[in-house]
Amino acid sequence: MDISSLPVPVILYAGLNLLAFAVFAYDKFRAKVMMGRTSETSLLLVAALGPSGALIAMMVFRHKTRHMKFILVPVFFILHLILVVWVWPQVVW
Repeated sequence: MDISSLPVPVILYAGLNLLAFAVFAYDKFRAKVMMGRTSETSLLLVAALGPSGALIAMMVFRHKTRHMKFILVPVFFILHLILVVWVWPQVVW
């Protein structure tokens, strides 16, 4: 499958999820080397925009899995899943 054949919203959505994954990975790296951290508010904002990437990063890096605020990430994922199922037919056609 050629990337140019994908609808623009799909490419943008994938990019947001990759960004979320990268931000969570970067924060975990900075936590390990005891450097400045990304604020939890910023992480949650990124997770709201790209919940799949954030959720995968949380599982892969075991990052922010014990913080109660971050129970929102699976909630964001479910909301996005519902939204994608609802919007997908309109994007494809």
